Amino acid sequence: MIESSITSRGQTTLPKIVREALLVEAGDKVRYIVHGDEVRIRKVKPIGRLFGALKYDGPPVSLQDMERAIAEGAAGQ
Repeated sequence: MIESSITSRGQTTLPKIVREALLVEAGDKVRYIVHGDEVRIRKVKPIGRLFGALKYDGPPVSLQDMERAIAEGAAGQ
């Protein structure tokens, strides 16, 4: 079991084994997810890391074409 203390300002240090498990280092951000009396800590992944994750090899599509496709999909066509 891993423990750390809370300071008078409500701060704590993530123990080294936790930082290593989350692959976080100085300057990284973490997110706290509260479920009742339990809390999960997750590394925040910057949105920039998603750039290029989706590939599209077709012709360029206009915003109007995208909006039309969304409307058609919502209408069940």
